[in-house]
Amino acid sequence: MNRIDKKFQELKAKNKTAFIPFITAGDPDLQTTKALILEFEKRGADIIELGIPFSDPIADGPIIQASYYRALVHGVKVAHILDMVSELRNKSEIPIVSMVSYSTVYRGGCHAFVEKALKAGLDGLTIPDLPVEENYELFSVAEKNDFKIVCFVAPTTTDERMALITQKSQGFLYYISVVGITGIRDRLPEDIVQNINKLKKITNTPVAVGFGVSTAEHAKMVGKIADGVIVGSAIMREIEKYAKEPSEKLVKYLGEFVGQLVLGAKG
Repeated sequence: MNRIDKKFQELKAKNKTAFIPFITAGDPDLQTTKALILEFEKRGADIIELGIPFSDPIADGPIIQASYYRALVHGVKVAHILDMVSELRNKSEIPIVSMVSYSTVYRGGCHAFVEKALKAGLDGLTIPDLPVEENYELFSVAEKNDFKIVCFVAPTTTDERMALITQKSQGFLYYISVVGITGIRDRLPEDIVQNINKLKKITNTPVAVGFGVSTAEHAKMVGKIADGVIVGSAIMREIEKYAKEPSEKLVKYLGEFVGQLVLGAKG
C-alpha cells in the first residue's frame, strides 16, 4: 500500500488530522533538508510536501519563489533531490509528495520520471500547472504503479470540474483555501468551512487544506474540518530567517516551530 494511503487510514482510525509541512528541497542545502524532514517527523508531522525548485513557479508566492531561487543558485537538480530522498529512506518511512512543475516531469517522459521517483522513495506528486483534463498519460502511469497524483481544488472551481477532480485525485485532495498564490495570511476565508463540507459530500478521498495556513491557530481551525493541514510559506520564512545559522540551530528552531503547528492541527 502507498505510504500516503496508509498514513491517512492510520489517522482516520485515531480520529486525527494529518499535518503536512512544505519545504523546498535544497534550501539552504540538501543535507539540511534531509535533517529537517527527520526533525519534522520526530515533532509529529505525518506527510512531507517537498518542493522541487523551478525557475518559473506557477502557484507560489514570493517566499517560496525566493527559496526556489536560492536552491537553484546553489546548483540543486532533480537528480540530487532524488538521491537525498533515497538516503532518507534508510532512516524514515514518512510519506513524501513532491510539488513539481509538469515541464520537469514531461522533459524526460512521464514513465521515466515516475520510475525514478518511485525508486528514490517518493510516494506522489502535486503538479499545479497540469490541468486535470490533460493528465491522462501521467495518471495512467501513476495508477499502474500505486504512485499518487494529488489534484487541486480552488474556491473558484466549478461544480462540474470539482466532480472531475475529486474523481481523479489520488492520495488526497489539495484544497486551496484562498484565491491566489501561496503566502502568509492574517486570516483565512470565511467560506472555507462551507467549501470543505461541500467537497466531503462528493468524495471519500481525504481533503488537505493549504495556501495561507500560517499559524497554529489557523492549523487548529482547519484541523477541525479537514483531513490534513498544509503549511508552507510560514515554514520557509523561518528557514530563510535562520539560513545563515549553523544547520543544527536551524533544524532545532524549525522543529520547535513545526511542533507548535502540529499541536494546533491535531487540537
